[in-house]
Amino acid sequence: MSSTAPAWQFQYSTDCRAPQNFAWRYWTNIANWNDPPATFRLDGPFAAGSQITTNLPDQTLHSVIREVIPDAEAIIDLQLPDAVLTFHWTLERLADDRTRITQRLELSGANANSLLPHSGVLEQTTPGGMKKLAAAIEQAYQDSANS
Repeated sequence: MSSTAPAWQFQYSTDCRAPQNFAWRYWTNIANWNDPPATFRLDGPFAAGSQITTNLPDQTLHSVIREVIPDAEAIIDLQLPDAVLTFHWTLERLADDRTRITQRLELSGANANSLLPHSGVLEQTTPGGMKKLAAAIEQAYQDSANS
């Protein structure tokens, strides 16, 4: 990561009614990533150095998990042409059965400024995607408690 400030950043947090370790296990299971039309493949464990492939109808994107602090934090770098879109996820325990999920997105690199017009889409879609994730975690947690 370079020491220069990112060209763009955006952060959003949402809370879910599930323990932190449950939320982490759910989120780090790529099979639970539901963002149609995208599909995801993790090459290896959810750990630093593993690669994530995102397939979209018209493109394939490649990311690498740069850092993982189990149950708490992960940093994923999406490689773009001469730029990197970084997804910094944190899961914070609020109570035994409540977790705050935060995602900070940062766009950096030599070509970052030319990609800025696309950042507005992420600002519009990230909150809804995170609320959808929190609802899915809550549902899975309730289902596990009822089984």
